[in-house]
Amino acid sequence: MALSTESIVNDIERAGLDKHGYLFGQKLTHSLSPFLHQVIYDDLNLRWSQLRLDSADLQLFLNLLQHPSCYGASVTMPNKVAIIPHLDEMTDECRDVGACNTVFFRERDGQRILCGTNTDVIGIRDSFFYNVKDPAHTYHNRPALVIGGGGAARSAIYALRKWMNVKEIYLVNRDASEVEAVIRDCTSRGYGKDLLHIATVEQAKSVDGPGAIVACVPDFTPQTSDEKLARQITEVLLEKKHKGAMLEMCYNPTPFTALGMLAEKKGWNVILGTEALIWQGLEQDTYWTGNTIDGLPAEKVKAAIAASVAQRSQSKL
Repeated sequence: MALSTESIVNDIERAGLDKHGYLFGQKLTHSLSPFLHQVIYDDLNLRWSQLRLDSADLQLFLNLLQHPSCYGASVTMPNKVAIIPHLDEMTDECRDVGACNTVFFRERDGQRILCGTNTDVIGIRDSFFYNVKDPAHTYHNRPALVIGGGGAARSAIYALRKWMNVKEIYLVNRDASEVEAVIRDCTSRGYGKDLLHIATVEQAKSVDGPGAIVACVPDFTPQTSDEKLARQITEVLLEKKHKGAMLEMCYNPTPFTALGMLAEKKGWNVILGTEALIWQGLEQDTYWTGNTIDGLPAEKVKAAIAASVAQRSQSKL
């Protein structure tokens, strides 16, 4: 049955919430986003909730945002780029990355306007900031590595270049054309300096080892020759003498990935993808609630997410 604005609004009004938001995207069943935000709202004694809107229907979404008790939304695939032409304002992060994962409202001339930001970049940055004790030794003034070629890879490059004081950024991916597109996009937006595609094992052996790694690929066993080559290149870089920190962005269905376990065995500090989820989610609620990060229950959120992940892992045994 097709979703309609009227039926969704009726369901919201029956729920008796003071405010509501949305998680707008597709394949949302396993997303921890509504759970994460509910932990925050319950702690703040807010009768708020984030509702799943499993859809790519932009007009439906824009209609729903007009409800006076809607505070905004998390935006996920496939809508992160499609929403941009409909925004009245964008933060620098949203504009520079070219993707929006958070919509919120501001007042302009007495009117409520639709704004967009990208907190994925904050999630990546803060995953390192809160989990690496000595960044100067770990990744400052060293090369970094981004594995993957999609939107998360662009966010990773932005965070590494803007906040993390790294030198060149290596790119490893199964598809060379995707890497070319990433370099082209990042360069056009002003943060594409010193991006280097590591395309062969020999090239990987010849370069200095990275200090920070962001892995932005699904947790699957390499099947094709290109996938196997990308994994071989990654392994060569993991085996370098310097051992830094790797953020494994994948956390579905579990944050304990094969690549993460491989890096850990080779001596790397592996940061789970749930960390990026937590810090980007907390940043979202600074826009929606008006609280600072310090005013939000970060430790309670971390404990709740850890318990949820453990429960999921247990149920798969």
